[in-house]
Amino acid sequence: MKAAVYYNTGSPDVFRYEDVPDPVMTAQDVLVRVEAIGIEGGDTLNRSGGDMGQVPHIVGYQCSGTVVDVGGEVLDFAEGDRVVTVGLDGSHAELRAVPASFCWVLPEGISFEQAACVPVPFGSADDCLFEFGRIQEGETALIHAGASGVGIAAIQLAKRANTRVLATASSNERLGRLTELGLDEGINYVSTDFVAAVRQITDGRGADVIVDSVGGPTLQKSLQCLAYRGRCVSLGDAGRHGAEKLDVSSLRGNNQSLIGFFLGAELLLSPRPHAKIAEHLEDVAHGNLQVVIDRQYPLSDAAEAHAYIESRQAFGRVLLIP
Repeated sequence: MKAAVYYNTGSPDVFRYEDVPDPVMTAQDVLVRVEAIGIEGGDTLNRSGGDMGQVPHIVGYQCSGTVVDVGGEVLDFAEGDRVVTVGLDGSHAELRAVPASFCWVLPEGISFEQAACVPVPFGSADDCLFEFGRIQEGETALIHAGASGVGIAAIQLAKRANTRVLATASSNERLGRLTELGLDEGINYVSTDFVAAVRQITDGRGADVIVDSVGGPTLQKSLQCLAYRGRCVSLGDAGRHGAEKLDVSSLRGNNQSLIGFFLGAELLLSPRPHAKIAEHLEDVAHGNLQVVIDRQYPLSDAAEAHAYIESRQAFGRVLLIP
C-alpha cells in the first residue's frame, strides 16, 4: 500500500510518500480501505516530536473508509461496511487495521469526508463539556481555538445545551463565521486580553466551564477567568508552547477545578464516548450538527496539508484523500 511516512520527527517536510507493507490484522481487528483522513492537531504534534512506534512511521488518529476484511473474533462488522476509525497512529495510509472497538458504522446520509471529522473532535468536545465540565443550562462556556475541529464541535454542543457560548479566535472574520454555529460572544485573542474580555462580558463573574485545547501560557490565563466553582478542562497543547508549571493557588479559595482530559483513555476504559460518538454521527447525517471542512489534499501531499494546518489559516478540518 501507499502511505505518508517519516523516518524521523520534525517539520512537515519529513514526510515521504512510499510503498510500505500492508498492515497486519489480529483476530480483533478490522481492515479498512481508507477513503478520507481527518488530520488532528495531535497528528501534527506527533509528527513534529512524538514517539514513533516503528520506522518508517505512519502517523494519524482518525480516518473513514470501507471494511475489506475482519478478524475471526469480530462480530459487529462485515466486509463492505462504511466505517470511521480511531487509533493511536496509522491513518495516513491507503489501508488501516484497527480494533473493532475503535470503529463506528456510518449511518445513511453521512459522507466519508464528514465522518472523518467526527469522532475525535465531537467526542472530545462532548466529554469536556458534559462529562468532565458538568455544564448546566444557563451557564457560560468559554471555548478556546473556536475555529478548530474541537472548537467548532464544542460551540455547537454548548449552544444546543442552552448555555452562553464564548470563544476565542485569531481574527474577527473567524469569529463572525462562528456566530453561524452558535457563538454568542467572540474574543479576538490577538487584539484583546481574553481574561479581561471574559470578565467584562460576564459582568465580572467569569466562565463556568472552559475548554482549553491550547495549553501553555493560555492555560494559566484560563484559570484566571473561571467563575466561582468553575471547571477548566485541559485537553492539549495546540499552542505548541508545551506544558509549563501552573500556579493553581487561586483554585482552592474559589472552589474551582482544573481537569485533564484524553479521549483515548476514555475510549479504552469507558463506554460513554463510544455511544456519544455514534449519536454525533447520526446528528451530522441528519443535519443537526455541522462539520466544517476547510481543504482537502491528496495523501501524497501530506507535507503540504500539515504545513497548512501549522500556518493557522484553517477554519475547520483539513482532509487527506488516498
